[in-house]
Amino acid sequence: MAKKDFRYLLLMAFFEPCLYFIFEAKALVNTSASQAGMITAILPLLVAIAAWALLKERISRLTLFGFFIAIVGAIILSLAADATINSPAPLIGNLYELAAMVCATGYTICLKHLSGRYSPLFLTAVQAFIGSFFFAFFLLPPDIGLPDQWVSGPALAVIYLGTFITLGAYGLYNFGVSRIPASQAAAFVNLIPVFSVILGYTFLAERLNNWQWLAVAMVFFGVFLSRYGGRKLES
Repeated sequence: MAKKDFRYLLLMAFFEPCLYFIFEAKALVNTSASQAGMITAILPLLVAIAAWALLKERISRLTLFGFFIAIVGAIILSLAADATINSPAPLIGNLYELAAMVCATGYTICLKHLSGRYSPLFLTAVQAFIGSFFFAFFLLPPDIGLPDQWVSGPALAVIYLGTFITLGAYGLYNFGVSRIPASQAAAFVNLIPVFSVILGYTFLAERLNNWQWLAVAMVFFGVFLSRYGGRKLES
């Protein structure tokens, strides 16, 4: 392993899972899963711009225009949100989610930089190893500690996150980034808002008001314009 890669490995894990999951957890305490899912639609645009600036991947003016529309949509989505039980402070929560997307962008760029020299499984293991030490410190306060009894719901959620997310989602995403440009890999994140709204509506009884649905349309149009319109323009 080259010494110069240590800083990229540390930075990759520091961005995600360390900072990313802190911001993500804070976001979901304050906003709904549906709104947080919509903010994730901005990630492909952030990655496209970062990949253009740092990895020299091509980007068009239409992509930048789409990015602007998506950002405006995300702002409207936040400002038009109503405070509910699932979303007590939507504006703050959505800002936390945006910070998580910035971390995810840094992670993807570092990952793409390293993927040519290291296997996806190794990079996933580095994430999990560093992340386990980082989050272990949050168990030290006496008012938190480890659970003293089995509670099925939270326990199964932790098992699901450890297996399907840490091993499955990150492993597959890392493999994808190693095979295609970072901006193309991040484009598949656009599926998250769709599933977030469907699952939030089905299991959490979350609802969006009319202004928020308009904002959702703007986010998706901005993403579509930047990804597919820009690609057509370049070809």
